[in-house]
Amino acid sequence: MELSFSHTNEEIDQLIDRLLERAGDVCHPQIVREMILSSLKIGQEVDYLADLKLINRTLREMRFTARVFGPYRGRKKVTIFGSARTEPADEMYQKCLSFSRDLAERGYMIITGGGPGIMQAGNEGAGSENSFAVNIRLPFEQKPNPIMYRNPRLITYKYFFNRKVAFVKEADAIAVFPGGFGTLDEAMEVFTLIQTGKTSPKPLVLIDDQDGYWEQFFQFVKESLLVKGFISGEDFSIFTVTRDEKEAIEAIESFYRTYHSLRFIENRLVIRLNKPLKPEEISILEEEFPELITNGDRIQCCGQQPEEADEPDLALLPRISLRFDHHHYGLLIAFIHRINTF
Repeated sequence: MELSFSHTNEEIDQLIDRLLERAGDVCHPQIVREMILSSLKIGQEVDYLADLKLINRTLREMRFTARVFGPYRGRKKVTIFGSARTEPADEMYQKCLSFSRDLAERGYMIITGGGPGIMQAGNEGAGSENSFAVNIRLPFEQKPNPIMYRNPRLITYKYFFNRKVAFVKEADAIAVFPGGFGTLDEAMEVFTLIQTGKTSPKPLVLIDDQDGYWEQFFQFVKESLLVKGFISGEDFSIFTVTRDEKEAIEAIESFYRTYHSLRFIENRLVIRLNKPLKPEEISILEEEFPELITNGDRIQCCGQQPEEADEPDLALLPRISLRFDHHHYGLLIAFIHRINTF
């Protein structure tokens, strides 16, 4: 039988409806119905066992991720990346310790990979009660650090891609300390996701050491990427480089001073704010960021849109909306920084 996501499966649809009813307490049953149909279609279409195992394990890991993070949705979180080989006596270990401790005192929670080095420093500074560890199963180097061992907020993944989703999706900000291939991989992933709009805008802070690890890296970026036109100047709005952990925290805090969050609704970008903007402030934004606005549109003040009914806790936030040019996600970060100056 060829299955369809529309209600044309007759007996199968009836069986799924009965299953959902019998299970009870199923949230958003229409979505769960599609997931059940997807599983059945996979079973019909995929006969390679390894592919079925990968799909099954991915779903199980994502389910557990949502379960662990769900109760803490109301608290802001900062993901910390950095080398697993950084020793406790190292300058950057101590800097990360201070950084995460200060964030926890301000009410943030910390997400790390749960291993040694910078990851352990992040968990240690914040304390186990304010920490998550999204660990990866490897044959070497990556076992849970003593801060997060047997912690209920420890998740161990088989697949890197599921772990990367948790790192970025659950974070309100990302801090990257010096590290090796893994650290650079994680940092470049975040660059790409922000640059292409595949994750919500968030502060990306690169915390440098005395040798200028990140300064040297971005010298290469300027000379080999920017000069050759592989990236644009506005992409440098995506990140902040600093050697001062206090400045890094200020970059995170200030990002949410006026800006709250955003959502795309049909062909408009809706930006939620912590306070309303004045007409003269909106005029300044239109004058300084014309590239962001398409088709001669104007920035409009608005309230909650009907499509936002699934986020009732944000209903009272003031909003602005505009037709956004999707070529300029780097400039969107600069736009948010400008909003935060009002």
